[in-house]
Amino acid sequence: MLFNVPQFIDIEDKIVGPLTAKQLGWLGIAGVLLLIFWGTLTFSTFVFVAIITLGIFGALAFYRPYNQPLSNLIMSGINYFIKPKVYVWKRYYDNIKATSQVSVHPKEEVIIRKKVLDNKKIEELTKILNQK
Repeated sequence: MLFNVPQFIDIEDKIVGPLTAKQLGWLGIAGVLLLIFWGTLTFSTFVFVAIITLGIFGALAFYRPYNQPLSNLIMSGINYFIKPKVYVWKRYYDNIKATSQVSVHPKEEVIIRKKVLDNKKIEELTKILNQK
């Protein structure tokens, strides 16, 4: 049996021309707000508020940082500041007890001996390392 595997499932469907349903919704909300502002504000104030409103809702509709909608990025930022931080692992130093203490006496000398490899030991090591 052959099964058709759907591809490009992360691409949203186009509803009106090149606009998706979310983009159309954001632009619709912007249009409603601009209509309300048109009826309640003077013209010079309306122009200032309209530019800001179109910038915000245009970014929400079309700007996609990290290939995600801007609304997802904003909600993630809000959740980061609102939700409590969860720390999965913490080290508790109170429960750790010292098992041994090292004491160094100033009169004692530490003798360091270097290991000496003979030719026989080197040959044995090469034989061990060359085995498959």
